[in-house]
Amino acid sequence: MIKTLYKQIGDYWKASLLTPVWTALEVVMDVLIPYVTASLIDKGINAGSMENVYLYGAVMVGMAFLSLGFGILAGRSVAYAATGFAANLRRAMYRNIQRFAFSDIDKYSTSGLVTRMTTDVSSLQNAYQQILRITVRAPFRLVLSIVMCLVIDARLSIIFIVAMAILSFSLYNIISRVARLFQQVFVKYDELNQSVQENIQAIRVVKAFVREDYENQKFSKAAEGLYRLYVRAESLMALNHPVMNIVVYGCIIALSWWGAQFVVGGTLTTGELTSLFTYVMSILQSLMMLSMIFVMLTQSAASAKRVSEIIEEQPDIVNPENPVYEVKDGSVEFRGVRFDYKTHPQPLPVEGGEKILQSETKLASKVIAPLPQQGGVGGGSLHRRSALYNVTFKVRSGETIGVIGGTGSGKSTLVNLISRLYDVGQGEVLVGGRNVKEYDLATLRGAVAVVLQKNTLFSGTVIENLRWGKANATLEECREACRLACADEFIDQMPQGYESRIEQGGTNVSGGQKQRLCIARALLKRPRVLVLDDSTSACDTATDAKIQRAFREELPAMTKLIIAQRISSVEHCDRILVMDNGVVTGYDTHEQLLKTNALYKEIYDIQTADCGDFDKKGGAA
Repeated sequence: MIKTLYKQIGDYWKASLLTPVWTALEVVMDVLIPYVTASLIDKGINAGSMENVYLYGAVMVGMAFLSLGFGILAGRSVAYAATGFAANLRRAMYRNIQRFAFSDIDKYSTSGLVTRMTTDVSSLQNAYQQILRITVRAPFRLVLSIVMCLVIDARLSIIFIVAMAILSFSLYNIISRVARLFQQVFVKYDELNQSVQENIQAIRVVKAFVREDYENQKFSKAAEGLYRLYVRAESLMALNHPVMNIVVYGCIIALSWWGAQFVVGGTLTTGELTSLFTYVMSILQSLMMLSMIFVMLTQSAASAKRVSEIIEEQPDIVNPENPVYEVKDGSVEFRGVRFDYKTHPQPLPVEGGEKILQSETKLASKVIAPLPQQGGVGGGSLHRRSALYNVTFKVRSGETIGVIGGTGSGKSTLVNLISRLYDVGQGEVLVGGRNVKEYDLATLRGAVAVVLQKNTLFSGTVIENLRWGKANATLEECREACRLACADEFIDQMPQGYESRIEQGGTNVSGGQKQRLCIARALLKRPRVLVLDDSTSACDTATDAKIQRAFREELPAMTKLIIAQRISSVEHCDRILVMDNGVVTGYDTHEQLLKTNALYKEIYDIQTADCGDFDKKGGAA
């Protein structure tokens, strides 16, 4: 973890080294000023020598200006180093997140990632700033102050030693308890961010169902948990000051009592006693600063672990050693594919949670009795916990294949394996006659365009969104892609056409318009394989039919896999793949499936007779 964070210092190492140097010089000046003050009192004021008053006064002013200058230099250096360190951390995290496979993203919640890139990084930035300045300033000042006290009068050092022991013991007990509370704070931050994020993203649903009160209660519960932890932590930390005050006042009384006797006895001067008062305050303040540093470091240790976890995360899917950089054609083949989503259990916040977690893990690993295969392609028994099991089929280049099945039957999982968004557990997925694991990831995903079930548009103009498919696409290329996707119909009616602005998330266009823009964006890639994951569900039947006809007539060489809920969207495909509970139960033409596949026939009858939803059948996983 330390090594990972150290690498992120990067080009800011010079500023990181200079900060302790300037800070040390600043401390030296600060510590020497009281010593010069003693000489000014004893050799100037008490001796009645104005010459010495002016001399030592000038020295003090000079040292004060030097201290100020060194402090300014230290402040500038630490600001440059700490902010640069934080920027590098965020950059490293963001870059690695971009490399994540879907399985990696599944490990972390979105709110958790946001917390790590904001709150956690800010905590580390503050910690790094404190490390460069305070962890140098406080110990160095503490040591130098003790040395100066010993130089002035070693007999009174016992007062400082006793005070340090009492203060150190008290602060240790406070810090150890506070540290445990701060470790729980970031978990509560995740819960709070999750509540805010879900509410903002689904604000239309919240208002449509009049659930504002419920969302307020959920947010208040998360905020209350964070509030209680902070109150407990801050209440304990507040004890630092009373303890500090008691020790300081005790030192002042003891120093006054013994020091006055030494002054009267002639073994200690008034100026030296004055300096000792300054140094005792410096020593105790340094101890207090060290205690705060320990609290801060303990708090930031949790953040350091969470940030390092993201930076060090090795993506599940990476390029092979000698990747293939060309996809010959759009053929697709599945050979005995089995796929299981990984689970990432979290520690249970209850006593004995470890045992419960172990029992749940054992339960998840048990093989549950197989279900009978319904027949068709890819036969075999089905493991209930597999998203896909023994899936085998082949698609020739240029074919249009429909994929249909109930909710949870594995349709989206199936197509995610083609562009290697996930890796198979068993079996092989081939594109262009080669295993997808042999391809360069950018090459493979450039040849396989996927319009996912959840369509996403980015803030910007229409043409900027389209050029996600091809960065240097001309306006004519964009118009042609939009014509094939039937998106030109509404774009031409927008006030500024292709320069019209799309708001964040595409909130100013309808669901169907958003889908058609996403299809056009995918077509601009000119892929060998086009996957439409229920991407016309928000379009009316006539528009859906126009898109399908355009694909058949004008993109004959492109392999097309169309996931749909409506049989009308796939009945004209060359062949149709029927999915049920992660198993392929049929793979044939529309006409043949009506004769041979009971599930497909039932779906067809329901949709044509009652215009119903075949998910009502109960066959969904």
